[in-house]
Amino acid sequence: MQSPVPQGDTAVQAQHRRKTCSPLTHGDMAYRLISNRIVPSSNRLSKRFIFIFTISLSFTYLCYSILFCCGTIMPTQSSEEKKCLHHKNVGSKKLLQKDCTADRRTALDETLNVAFTHQGSSNARNQSRNSALPITHKRSIAPSEYNITVAQKYGNKKLPNALIIGVKKGGTRAVLEFIRIHPDVRALGTEPHFFDRNYDRGLDWYRGLMPRTLDSQITLEKTPSYFVTREAPRRIASMSPNTKLIVVVRNPVTRAISDYTQTLSKKPDIPTFEELAFQNRSQGLVDTSWNAIRIGMYILHLENWLQYFRLSQIHFVSGERLITDPAGELGRVQDFLGLKRIITDKHFYFNRTKGFPCLKKPESSSQPRCLGKSKGRTHVQIDREVIEQLRDFYRPFNIKFYEMVGQDFRWD
Repeated sequence: MQSPVPQGDTAVQAQHRRKTCSPLTHGDMAYRLISNRIVPSSNRLSKRFIFIFTISLSFTYLCYSILFCCGTIMPTQSSEEKKCLHHKNVGSKKLLQKDCTADRRTALDETLNVAFTHQGSSNARNQSRNSALPITHKRSIAPSEYNITVAQKYGNKKLPNALIIGVKKGGTRAVLEFIRIHPDVRALGTEPHFFDRNYDRGLDWYRGLMPRTLDSQITLEKTPSYFVTREAPRRIASMSPNTKLIVVVRNPVTRAISDYTQTLSKKPDIPTFEELAFQNRSQGLVDTSWNAIRIGMYILHLENWLQYFRLSQIHFVSGERLITDPAGELGRVQDFLGLKRIITDKHFYFNRTKGFPCLKKPESSSQPRCLGKSKGRTHVQIDREVIEQLRDFYRPFNIKFYEMVGQDFRWD
């Protein structure tokens, strides 16, 4: 039965109202029931999937974080070395990063010593300690420069273990420059003149001048005037009676001429060599008050040193053999200092222009190393008769010196 049409409605409006307001059919009710149940179920599944996925990602991130932190807190020795050491050809650049802490120093020093042993540069005293440690890397820089940089970073300033005490114009600079390429030697480049001119400044001042060294390294300094300074032996023995002493000696006549040549280059107006060397040349009276002559009377100075040091604590280097056989002389110096023989023939070549050996080009340098322009000067020409007179003067002193040290330097 149709509903009555409200008053005022048209027939079309009435028909539309009947369609929209008619009761639901069974199909409509089923569709709505299924839709209401399925949609909420899909939302629940989606939320559950998102929750599980989020938990999985969080767990994975937590695991990676734990592993990363463990690796950072407890690094291995090799990773520490990779972190702290740069394998580059560097001269004055730092080889150790600034963030390497002090508690790693002992392990680092041991690793470095092993590497030097592998390259034939470790001191014999440390071989037993280093033999159990692995070689971890190879470097293209020279061992001496590597060890110097490490010493500058971690070393301490110590009083010298050894001194080059003489003699002036004998070849002391050459010995210093040659021996300091050894990785177990750290040397002061300048002459401090502590035991002859600056002794009143005290040992703390003297120690402050020294380069930093590792425990396995030798601290060395050179001042040639010590050999002829009367107070020097007592003062050095007071510092340490076990100090090792190196004396570079040379034919005293040649040494005196070289000494005069150096002085003449600075003071061109000085008297001639003959005038300074003799009180009376016609009578053959040599002026022993002239420093250039007095230095060459080696036996007199040595007797003063032997009052405070054993002869076994003093090593004599031949200035002549230092030119003709630098590797042989440096080999004996290394033996005397208790060092392994690292400096050999392969480190030297003869410079014909200068007239003495130079060091070959280091791995980290583009040029070989020769002594400065002041070395290898052409000597002043001296009359042959003057030279013979001086040889006669020095002969008895030389013979006593040979007997005392047990070496014949063949100057006569």
